[in-house]
Amino acid sequence: MTKKKPNPIRDKSFAFALQVVTIAQRLHDEKRAYVLANQLLRSGTAIGALVREAEFAQSKPDFINKMSIALKEANETDYWIELLNQSHLMTDDEYNTTNPAIQELIRLLVAIVKSAKS
Repeated sequence: MTKKKPNPIRDKSFAFALQVVTIAQRLHDEKRAYVLANQLLRSGTAIGALVREAEFAQSKPDFINKMSIALKEANETDYWIELLNQSHLMTDDEYNTTNPAIQELIRLLVAIVKSAKS
């Protein structure tokens, strides 16, 4: 198997998805906030999936579209993280880990989309 070359957005979005899965599982295990946990899980894991799809985009517009959708999913995930935090359903440790990570993903995706469009 060949080793993939480093790709910060791919690696960071995958690591973030793992964090989201862990939080959603904890919320489910504690029988709390199923709907919110599922929303976080859906949007938080979609970011990495879209980034992976973009790696094999059929064209530059297709790449921009997939990365733009990943950015939208990241923005939605930021909302769910903030809501879970403000409603005291997310632990301080979870928030202090996921909030900086999602902010970084948003910054990276904004830069990638802007660069690809120019």
